[in-house]
Amino acid sequence: MLPPHGGGSPDLVPGLDPAAAERWSRLPRHDSPWLHEEVAARMLPRLDFFRQAPTSWLHWEPVAGGLKAHHDLCLRLPEASCLVWARDAAMAVRSVNAGRRRSWNPLRRDRSLAVAAEPSSQVDMLWANMLLHREPQPLAVLQQWNRHVGTGGFLMFSCLGPDSLAELRAVYRQCGWGAPTHDFVDMHDWGDLLVQAGFAEPVVDMERITLTYSSAQALLDELRQIGRNFGRGRFPGLRGRGWHRQLLAAIEDLLPRTADGRLQLGFEIVYGHAYKAEPRSGPRSEQNVSVEAMREMLRSSRR
Repeated sequence: MLPPHGGGSPDLVPGLDPAAAERWSRLPRHDSPWLHEEVAARMLPRLDFFRQAPTSWLHWEPVAGGLKAHHDLCLRLPEASCLVWARDAAMAVRSVNAGRRRSWNPLRRDRSLAVAAEPSSQVDMLWANMLLHREPQPLAVLQQWNRHVGTGGFLMFSCLGPDSLAELRAVYRQCGWGAPTHDFVDMHDWGDLLVQAGFAEPVVDMERITLTYSSAQALLDELRQIGRNFGRGRFPGLRGRGWHRQLLAAIEDLLPRTADGRLQLGFEIVYGHAYKAEPRSGPRSEQNVSVEAMREMLRSSRR
């Protein structure tokens, strides 16, 4: 949860190590996590909330956000031009274009062909799936997104909420291991940050997704696709095989199970969208009125 206004910078997530998050973000990846694809599939129908389909859109970090989701968006918006932003833009463009649907008509321009976004690019929609929870400066990221959205356009995003991994956090507390990850930003704080970043009419809601696993190792394998422990209070050194065996045993013994014996782990998913409104010209802080004009105003008020 972000610090209250006046109690620290709202642009920083307490407990998140920026260097660790940056290292993870720069790791090369060619596949998208299953959970991210599932969240994107649930976010896609929310496009029905908007009366007019975007004619251009920007996919922010599409490999992390979901390659299948990218192709589904191309099918949903066949006439819209597509841009891609990523730390490794060339690799991301290659990945999203590799499986695109090609038009049967050679005379028709394939608008689903993604190209890298320029710094000054503006679009009708910016799509960012499952990214914000690992950003140490979320306000700065939202401001950057605002610059890419044209007036009248909109932002759609999703991320993890603070109730995510509650069962795993309980295991760590019971074993005296600290926290398995940093704290995630609360849903209500995202609405405030969207307004601070220049967006209007923010709508933020959430849902809980419970996943089940056949074993502790299967659970950890999936979590490693999603991220790492970016908390500043994490263990400072490398864990050994003994620690790994202890962790597996603790998860098997302490994590809740379904009726058929599968391990359960919950994720809080936060969804949000907001518009880029017309810029408002604020009122002038002072006005100069001549003495003659003031006298005329007084005479008029008496009449």
